[in-house]
Amino acid sequence: MLRIGICDDSGEARIMLRAALERALDRRRAEGTFFEFSSGEGLLRWLENHVGELDLVFLDLEMGDLDGMETAKRLRALDESLLLAFVTGYTDGVFDGYAVGALAYLMKPPRGEQLDSVLDRVSEALLRESDSVFICRSGDTLYRIPKKSILYFVSDRRQVTCVSAMRSYVFYGKLDDVEQDAGPGFIRIHQRYLVRTAAVERVEGGEVFLGETALPVSRAHRPKALAALARAALEG
Repeated sequence: MLRIGICDDSGEARIMLRAALERALDRRRAEGTFFEFSSGEGLLRWLENHVGELDLVFLDLEMGDLDGMETAKRLRALDESLLLAFVTGYTDGVFDGYAVGALAYLMKPPRGEQLDSVLDRVSEALLRESDSVFICRSGDTLYRIPKKSILYFVSDRRQVTCVSAMRSYVFYGKLDDVEQDAGPGFIRIHQRYLVRTAAVERVEGGEVFLGETALPVSRAHRPKALAALARAALEG
């Protein structure tokens, strides 16, 4: 299920693009869920509370007070893994899209083969980043969280909270499974805590510090955790 945002101040343009994308997805026998926004400001406000909940955003370049390019720059600050494509009625500014890592620059209305090409690139990009993101599901919502933004995981019975630099994500699971899925770069410091080693700033007594956050290191996990943290410090 591909999660697609469409940001355009023209309701007609949003409807036309969504219909074209639905046809493109049908050709691939794929499914998508759509989120529509009438302004860059509205998209940014929404994303502040929903980081990791979109895979791809189509941005109109010519919008109100906040145009598509400035919106893209702010989106990058919120979610650097978000895939972007521009749609416009003008050819000016095509090269500016490379500054924010845009996948494509499409003239309105985009042709079917152009959308097919964009979706191919999206599939390739998501496959390439599979080792750099942590994927979890809460209810019907799937989250793709860049691993380098994660600070730590904490478990409480069957509930796990992923604390990242931007927000926290809560889902059901076992910390043992999370540890396996997170892979190298994360170390268990306690039965309830799994931390990203590069996020640890210092170790004092029986605690590790991630900024102002102190987490306990249990006696059982202390030798292995300290060894991993020491290696990470040397490699860093």
